[in-house]
Amino acid sequence: MYLTQGLHRCMQQTPDSRATVFRGRTRTFRELHGRVARLAGALQAIGMAPGDRVSMLALNSDRYIEYMLGVWWGGGVLNPVNIRWSVPEIVYSLDDCDTGILIVDDQFLPMVPGILAAAKRLPHVIYAGEGRAPDGMLDYEAMIDAATPVADMFRGGQDLASIMYTGGTTGKPKGVMQTHLNLWASAVSRMAEYREGQRVFVSLHVAPLFHTAAMARAVGHIVAGDTQVIEPGFVPAEVLKTVEREQIEELLLVPTMLQALLADPTFGQHDLSSLQRIYYGASPISAGLLDRALAALPDIDFFHAYGMTEASPLITVNPPANHSHEARASGLYRSAGRASLGVTMRIVDPDGNEVPRNTVGEIVVLGANITSGYWNRPKETAEALRNGWLHTGDGGYMDDDGYLFIVDRLKDMIVTGGENVYSAEVESVLSLHPEVATCAVIGIPDTNWGEAVHAVVVPHAGKTPSETSLREHCRAALANYKCPKSFEFRTEMPLSAAGKILKRDLRDQHWQGQTRQVS
Repeated sequence: MYLTQGLHRCMQQTPDSRATVFRGRTRTFRELHGRVARLAGALQAIGMAPGDRVSMLALNSDRYIEYMLGVWWGGGVLNPVNIRWSVPEIVYSLDDCDTGILIVDDQFLPMVPGILAAAKRLPHVIYAGEGRAPDGMLDYEAMIDAATPVADMFRGGQDLASIMYTGGTTGKPKGVMQTHLNLWASAVSRMAEYREGQRVFVSLHVAPLFHTAAMARAVGHIVAGDTQVIEPGFVPAEVLKTVEREQIEELLLVPTMLQALLADPTFGQHDLSSLQRIYYGASPISAGLLDRALAALPDIDFFHAYGMTEASPLITVNPPANHSHEARASGLYRSAGRASLGVTMRIVDPDGNEVPRNTVGEIVVLGANITSGYWNRPKETAEALRNGWLHTGDGGYMDDDGYLFIVDRLKDMIVTGGENVYSAEVESVLSLHPEVATCAVIGIPDTNWGEAVHAVVVPHAGKTPSETSLREHCRAALANYKCPKSFEFRTEMPLSAAGKILKRDLRDQHWQGQTRQVS
């Protein structure tokens, strides 16, 4: 299956329905169809060949949807850039998969000189902002206006659709390869779990579209012919205004966003009666937050999804029935739900054997949504994919009814505010500080972000590095969310007999009294 199919279908069946809405700019499916065909032609004219990578470094907008569809229409592959990355991190992702075209908006123009100075291959830079293109850059709107529309290349199935960079235990991000079939299968699974027949929804994007959850959700909306209302990012007061103004029916939030929405001073001043559904992920919802949300939004259906980039991303769904006041006693609101349609899930021991129900093991999954591997990383691919099964690195158990409960993270990842942070990447930067002898980075509980990045440092003899200097050192090479929020200084690390740092021992003092070692 090919990911432009939904646009063709909408052009045929509902061409004058609203496709995208952004800051007062509305485009129908007929208009979107024409712009996508011309954007594809413009990208081909500057050298995009089948399978070539195209990046976008931008806040959410209607142009982000056009970027996705236009690249696919023209035969290319997406490489969406994390908007929270530093210049070195961005350059690494561009170089790693040899990206030849970079689209940027006004917000990220100041980063372009640094990117061009460091990138091995100088990409064509396309300005997709609201003003005039700076000297040396191509103008997005002018390119579309001047381009001749081209025919859809209809790449699909096992053809590569996107490379989504996610943290890696080697200290560098890994490019997760997602095919057209992977993203299509996940979209159809989501629709089967969430939708009501053939009706279309008015949906709001506030989560960043470079992230696999939001991007995959956009794919599903294109397949279904929904109206996608887009905000540049998450600002609680603006979300509330937009829900009322555009009569939004559904949106995706992480629990910290929901908490901020309920706490906003303007909450209660807007008519939110159109809102029917809230999807959340990245972490489970706390009992206290769920109670507040149900009291403030009593008619809303809450869905929780567990997923990961390697699963494009959907693995399990926890439906509204498990979020009600009545369901609290069952404890199922703490579950990650059951395997979504099209996904087979098991809990296995270290040898890959399925364990009995209610026994903790590693979560492994199989399905058409599962990645074919990591870009140019055969070793990591072989470790993650064994006999077709994706080994998630997450620990959990399955109850007798097939509900998944996640209890620990087997791989060394921290989830802070919905973003993945891999400790090895932070450690590799921190270890370069001249006063650091050794270090370990762990996740500790945080009431606002689920987990916070915490660094344990053993200084060189006679050195006393300050927290300020360590933070500044990290910020020079890492996105802010990856930088440690707190530090702990020790004279030595707890080590195993093999000399490996025992991170569990470092974590225990912070997680005492917690029911889970993952947020």
